[in-house]
Amino acid sequence: MAHENALKYTSVEICAGAGGQALGLHKAGFRHRALIEIDKDACTTLENNTGSNPEWSDCKVIPADLRKFEPLSLGLAPGELDLLAGGVPCPPFSAAGKQLGRDDERDLFPEMLRLVSVLQPKAVMIENVRGLVDPKFADYRKEIVAQLEDLGYAYCYWKVLEAKQFQVPQLRPRAILVMMKPQFAKHFAEKSAVPGGAGELTVGQALEESMRARFEQSGDPRGEAAFKEWYGKALRGVAPTLVGGSKKHGGADLGPTRAKRAWADLGVCGLGVANNPEEMKDPERDLFAANGPKLTVTQAAIIQGFPEDWKFSGRKTAAYRQVGNAFPPPVARAVGEEIYAAFEAYEAAEAAK
Repeated sequence: MAHENALKYTSVEICAGAGGQALGLHKAGFRHRALIEIDKDACTTLENNTGSNPEWSDCKVIPADLRKFEPLSLGLAPGELDLLAGGVPCPPFSAAGKQLGRDDERDLFPEMLRLVSVLQPKAVMIENVRGLVDPKFADYRKEIVAQLEDLGYAYCYWKVLEAKQFQVPQLRPRAILVMMKPQFAKHFAEKSAVPGGAGELTVGQALEESMRARFEQSGDPRGEAAFKEWYGKALRGVAPTLVGGSKKHGGADLGPTRAKRAWADLGVCGLGVANNPEEMKDPERDLFAANGPKLTVTQAAIIQGFPEDWKFSGRKTAAYRQVGNAFPPPVARAVGEEIYAAFEAYEAAEAAK
C-alpha cells in the first residue's frame, strides 16, 4: 500500500480501533492529527505502529471514552480540520445482535454529530455494518443526514461497499456515509471499486507465502503435502466475514457455524486461532488438525487487508479481536481517495478563477 498522494490534508478519527481506517486514510494522503480509541490494547497497537514513524509525527493517540471527550482539547479551530472519520460501534445495527439502533447504549452516532458540530470539518466519513442500511433503520439514517445537513453538509453517498471488490480476500460489506461542505461536495466523484480492473484476491493468493513459511518452519515431513492440500482448497475464493466478537465471550475463533463451514471449504480450521510460528507449541492443533491449519493473528490481518508489518498488541485473543473488528485499510483508502480528489478539484477550480 504505497503512497500515491502527498500527505496534504488533515484528519481526526474516532473509534479508531487497531487502525484499519486510519492506515487506509493515511495511504490516501491524510495526515492524522489524532486517533481516539477507548480499548487499551488497540491504543497500544496504534502507538506501536505510528509512534516511531515520521509520517505520523503529527498524530496523537488519545485513549478516551468518546462520550466524555472534549473536541476543543484537540486544539483545532472550527473549520480547520479537513476530515473527521470514524467507525462507530456496529452492535446496535448488526444482524448478529438485537438491532436496537438508537435505543442501544453503544450507539455513538450522537457523539459523532457532537464532534462535527464543534469541529466543523470540511468532510465527514462514517463507517458501519451493512445492517444499518436495512429498511428498519431508514428513518434513523434520514435523521442523521438531516442533522448533518443542518450543520452545513451536503450528501455525497451512504452506500454499501464490499471489501472483496478492493482486493481484500473476504466477504465484508460495510455501509459508508460521506458528506462534505457544499463547495467540496460538488467536486465529489465516485471511483470504480476495483483498482486497475483487478479481479478478486483469493485466500490462497493472499496467504500462500505466509502459510508456506509456517509449514516449512514446522520441520514436519508432512508439511509439503499438507500445504499443497490447503493451497488447492484456498484458491477457491474469498473468506467469510472475520468476526472479532466481544470481551463478554470466550476465546477467539473464526465465527459462527456457517462461517466455520465456509472456512473448512477453504482448507482452514475455524475452531480457534493459531499461535505465531515462533510461539507454536502444538503443531497438531495449529497446522495439522483434521480440518486444516488454523490462521495466525498475522494471517487474519492479511485477510482483513492489513500489511504484514502492522503489528497488533495484546495477548492472542485480544489481538485477534482487534483484527476481526477492523475496517479493511484498502476500502478506507479508496473512500479517502475520493474525498482527497474532491479537495484537489476544489483547489484547482479556485486557482483557475
